[in-house]
Amino acid sequence: ELACGLRSKLRSLWEERELILSEARECAERGEELEALVRDVCKPNEFERYMMFIGDLEKVVSLLLCLSSRLARVQNALSRIDSDTDAEEKQSLNERHKLLSRQREDAKDLKENLDRRERVVSGILAKYLTDQQLQDYRRFVQVKTSLLIEQKDLEEQIRFFEEQLETLEKSII
Repeated sequence: ELACGLRSKLRSLWEERELILSEARECAERGEELEALVRDVCKPNEFERYMMFIGDLEKVVSLLLCLSSRLARVQNALSRIDSDTDAEEKQSLNERHKLLSRQREDAKDLKENLDRRERVVSGILAKYLTDQQLQDYRRFVQVKTSLLIEQKDLEEQIRFFEEQLETLEKSII
């Protein structure tokens, strides 16, 4: 019964993932249209700034999400430490926690820098685009970021439920 419930939850998560992937494809199409527009109206160096920002947006957001996810897993492992846990494992988890915390802080700095660059790119685009086009650009950046977050969250949930199902199936055998 529990395994059946886990499989059902996984099916719904897989369906949700397909919807988000479809939305991501639509967003990518809007991004390509926007890229063509920006290429047409901006100077080459301004277009290059735009492209670097858009490329870095995905990288920095993905990095932050990955580090936060890894840090959460290490924190969960640390919370399960008890008197039976060997000292080497405790030390290893503590070191990983410190390292991931530093890396996440560095990634937050990258995100702040990216936010400043976004303001610069917005200023550049404001010179060339109509208010509606500028609004479309801002919506594109927001949707792209949201989709990355939703995808990562969904992948984490799927991984969790797949692990739960695998553990349950092994315990039944």
